[in-house]
Amino acid sequence: MSDRLNRMVKSAIAGDQKALEGVVREVQDQVHHLAMRMLVNPDDALEATQEILILVVTKLSTFEGKSAFKTWVYRVAANYLITAKKVRDRDHGLNFEMFRHDLESGLVPEAKTSRTPSGEDEVWFNELRISCTMAMLLCLDLKHRMAYVLGDILDLDQAEAAEVLGLSKANFRKRLSRARSEVVAFTSNHCGIANEAAKCSCPRRLPAARELGRIPNPDDGRAPSYAIKSAPDYNSVISGVRSLEQELRTLKLQRATPEFVSPDDFAFKLTQILDPDHTPDMRTKSPSSNTLGPDLIH
Repeated sequence: MSDRLNRMVKSAIAGDQKALEGVVREVQDQVHHLAMRMLVNPDDALEATQEILILVVTKLSTFEGKSAFKTWVYRVAANYLITAKKVRDRDHGLNFEMFRHDLESGLVPEAKTSRTPSGEDEVWFNELRISCTMAMLLCLDLKHRMAYVLGDILDLDQAEAAEVLGLSKANFRKRLSRARSEVVAFTSNHCGIANEAAKCSCPRRLPAARELGRIPNPDDGRAPSYAIKSAPDYNSVISGVRSLEQELRTLKLQRATPEFVSPDDFAFKLTQILDPDHTPDMRTKSPSSNTLGPDLIH
């Protein structure tokens, strides 16, 4: 933990509301990114982020400094995202066979796809690529999904990831290996970016995704939810992914998503709830104006 964050945490535990606001702001993007990769739906992720940050604030006095503070925050977040009834009730019960069948339904013939897509089409191909890549992980149960996200997407070292999940390193490796093998097998066989021989490709899938309302039509005024400014562009991802072996291809594809910055300033919200008379730090983020909740299979 950095000296600055260490001082803020100690001051927050001692009752300093401005320090508490600083601590929340320090970790809110970390929590939101994890929630997005676990839940995919932006509205669900935003709600979970607030619930987790409330837990971080209320449990802060129990932090003993035996691990890095951000590791402790991941532990609080992971426990919520795996065990919370609200999260479990929203689980879609997907499996990889269901996901494959949906992806391969309604594909347009290759001959009908444009060989020179417009710049706008490439934005929506990227939206479809990212949302599909993320939704694929919903085919894993919550425990294996969390192991995959921590180990392969966030790239935590095994000791830290095992600590977050309360597992031995050996058990974490087994859980990650099982999750990884399923994601690699599906991606290498059924994703047209990772395997040019696969049936599904973003250009062939986009019309059906639009017809189902999973990807916006160009004239309906909705902005992309996933292909945001920080996302790698579609063509560069294809070029990079196809130069890798199958396991690395899958990992490249799963990591090629934006860093999801929390659109709400929970530091301000929570300090106002806890202390309505507190004068907030004015360096706050603008409230979110576009958190969408699209369907999760593409």
